[in-house]
Amino acid sequence: MKSSLCCLAKNRAYVAMIFTQFIYAGMALLSKAAIAKGMNPYVFVVYRQAFASLALSPFAFFDRKQGAPLSYNLLGKIFLVSLVGVTLSSNLYYVAINYTSATFAAATTTTIPAITFIMAVTIRVESISVKHIHGIAKILGSIVSLSGAVIFALIKGPSIGFKNWHPSITGPHSKGDQVKGVIMMLSANTAWSLWLILQGFIVKEYPAKFRLTTLQCFFSCIQTIVLAVIVERDPSAWKLGWDIHLLSVAYCGVIVTAITYWLQVCTIEEKGAVFTAMFTPLSLVITAFFSALFWRESLHWGSVGGTILLIIGLYSVLWGKNRETEKVQNHEKTQPPKDHYKATTLDLSSQI
Repeated sequence: MKSSLCCLAKNRAYVAMIFTQFIYAGMALLSKAAIAKGMNPYVFVVYRQAFASLALSPFAFFDRKQGAPLSYNLLGKIFLVSLVGVTLSSNLYYVAINYTSATFAAATTTTIPAITFIMAVTIRVESISVKHIHGIAKILGSIVSLSGAVIFALIKGPSIGFKNWHPSITGPHSKGDQVKGVIMMLSANTAWSLWLILQGFIVKEYPAKFRLTTLQCFFSCIQTIVLAVIVERDPSAWKLGWDIHLLSVAYCGVIVTAITYWLQVCTIEEKGAVFTAMFTPLSLVITAFFSALFWRESLHWGSVGGTILLIIGLYSVLWGKNRETEKVQNHEKTQPPKDHYKATTLDLSSQI
């Protein structure tokens, strides 16, 4: 027993990340089920952010890191970042999932590192050099990753059959609806990638991460309430019963936002962001398996090929980023003390 506990403690980062990917797979499956059974996507986001705000409030209250005073200027920045990232991304995601499958929703999340890298290079937050192998790896990885997402969505091929005993939750969609879902899902990932970049600037001004996240969830809840009231006029759409709707919003708000956030922050502090990102494809595999097995979502060989390209592209970007970080760190070690500030600046400017 003691040796088992020691082994678990030694590999806790691996266990935490595997557990996190199962949670993300559950998010895609449950949210797809709730929206497919008639829950309004905008109302779904309202309840999710409300549950998230309540779940994070105790953590925010006891957060030891003291941020800067919440001036009107800083609150305005947090409000806008919440609007661009959390509100826009979440609403696009849950509207798009009504036109696509849970598997595709999980697949497109693997494009986020590539999209973030492209946007970071565009606004000169990320540096790149085609003279080095790591720069070429990041460029090619981004292209391959996005190509994989397109192939996954548009090229089907023969179906892979699974024996199942549950009815399908994926209704028939026209080709136009599928294309609309793909565009909206990729737009949601683009908005989230922009949020990741902007988050880096906001955290520097307000380093109390739990409080910052709670504020963004709260602002997003208010913003989405306004949007949902405009779009959905039927009061019955806001009712929650003891059904899949309540389970989904509570799961996404409490489990996904609160627990996985804490697990990822702890893992990043221990192992780094690259280690954390490397587990992203696991949620796609889990989601694809359970969607096909239980809910009769069709899985095609074309999707398998697109998935392989997605994973190859993701690891290419992560490998290039890791090599670049190692090179910067080695450069810092070889520099005399007078150049330390310059090396540190270079390191910070290369982070996504």
